Amino acid sequence: MENKPIARKLRLLSQLMELHDVNPFKVKSIANAAFKVDKLPFTVAGKSFEELEKIDGIGKSLAAKIVELLDTGTMAEMEELLAATPPGVVEMMGIKGIGAKKVSVIWHEMGIETVGELYYACNENRLIEAKGFGLKTQEEIRKAIEFAMASSGKFLYAQIEQEAKQLIGQFRDIFSNVLVELAGDFRRLCEIITELTVVLGTRDKDIAFATVLHSEILKKVTIKEHHLEGELENGLKVCVYCVEKRYFFNTYFEKTGNEEHVKAVLARAVEDPDQPESEEMIYQKAGLEFIRPELREGTTFIEKAAANKLPQLINYNDLKGTLHNHSTWSDGVNTIEEMALFCRDNLKLEYLGMCDHSKSAFYAKGLSIERVLQQHEEIDHLNKKISDFHVFKGIESDILNDGSLDYPEEILKKFDFIVASVHSNLKMNEEKATERLIKAIENPYTTILGHPTGRLLLSRNGYTFDHKKVIDACAANNVVIEINANPLRLDLDWRWHQYALDKGVWLSINPDAHRTEGFLDMRYGVLVARKGGLYKERCLNALSLQEITQVFKAKKK
Repeated sequence: MENKPIARKLRLLSQLMELHDVNPFKVKSIANAAFKVDKLPFTVAGKSFEELEKIDGIGKSLAAKIVELLDTGTMAEMEELLAATPPGVVEMMGIKGIGAKKVSVIWHEMGIETVGELYYACNENRLIEAKGFGLKTQEEIRKAIEFAMASSGKFLYAQIEQEAKQLIGQFRDIFSNVLVELAGDFRRLCEIITELTVVLGTRDKDIAFATVLHSEILKKVTIKEHHLEGELENGLKVCVYCVEKRYFFNTYFEKTGNEEHVKAVLARAVEDPDQPESEEMIYQKAGLEFIRPELREGTTFIEKAAANKLPQLINYNDLKGTLHNHSTWSDGVNTIEEMALFCRDNLKLEYLGMCDHSKSAFYAKGLSIERVLQQHEEIDHLNKKISDFHVFKGIESDILNDGSLDYPEEILKKFDFIVASVHSNLKMNEEKATERLIKAIENPYTTILGHPTGRLLLSRNGYTFDHKKVIDACAANNVVIEINANPLRLDLDWRWHQYALDKGVWLSINPDAHRTEGFLDMRYGVLVARKGGLYKERCLNALSLQEITQVFKAKKK
């Protein structure tokens, strides 16, 4: 074993010891030894115990640990500490700009156990409230995590949206009289993007390839048989397909839909759509109504297109209000009044649903019963003060392990509506998790099931449960399911939207905003709702103020 891996092991041991409040003098001696070993001009492997203990900064105790490491590949003390530490917490210590002391605060005081949860907390501005953290540190941690995400070759749609639009703009700037469009996952509005697909319709493919090759738009460009491959500065892969103009729409169609969808459409064509003048013509030849790019996943919407029964997909302007939002009463950045005025004046909405965290969410300053009543007084005052707008009294009530909500009935009935969400114990087996959710859904005060799986895209897997049973329970109990619009969540997954709609369940596009800028995430919620086939007639917050007021009153009855 070389010196560097030995030093890394010793450094990890010192970090784990600091994390678990071991004697600080012992922690410092091991950290110093890690530094010494890393800088030694000779290899320690092969040295005897006696030789090791004579090295400055090592001594008997550390010499014994190094010998143990060389003999077994590990150290018993380190293994004991690793067994007592969640793997995600260990992973955090590898993030640039964050040491064991800060990780200890994040883990012990904030209850965060994974890098994904840490990234989510950064986006919610929750870290700046913790001891030893500030806005600059929070931003550095967020960027370090984003860099680690990017190294996997996968990106959130929201992360690369502007870069994708900038890329297509650059292509259009260098090409004249050429058809240029983005296709692939990005055009289908997929929540995770692994590559950008560009289609060029040109008279001379060789000249187009050479132009791209010698431009500075892409890095590491290579020429394949039918396309170019390169990448952006952030490492995102880009594929460029060049075809003759007359075949542009064939390629544009083929490179947009997933393979199953493209094959299914072409199989229905009564004649070959050779050199079509639009994508609409391709669908027409297949006897189908034009299918929007975001719906081109498999065959889900093909029969509806054949019967001219495709949904009129929801648009951002269809939204009349915003539900599930957090203020300074819990872990938000803005006051209720600031959020209400932003929604009224900037977004031209009719209502705001406040859903600060409930009392079990101690890590997010969850509201005690006394504070709930105080907040309701403030909301009553605001509703008298602010004209042409209404603030609804809501709460994001934690679903406890047994499926109950964390307030007594006399408090639950004081809210206009309740978002019930799971925030803890995400590792239940499927049967228990399903029972837990169904019990919460059957609570007569539950209005909306919040971010059902609790997933954090590219960071944390979702809560495992039987989706069909849970959605069926929502249908039976008149409970709305949330589409959490935060780009890290987008939960309920779009793959279950149609099942929910077919069962008669309403959906609600909720930003889960923790500051005024968070309301803008509703746009991403709309994009993923469109991908799932949602239409405004079944979206809760597409109802007017008068309509949703009646819905809340009817639910309470």
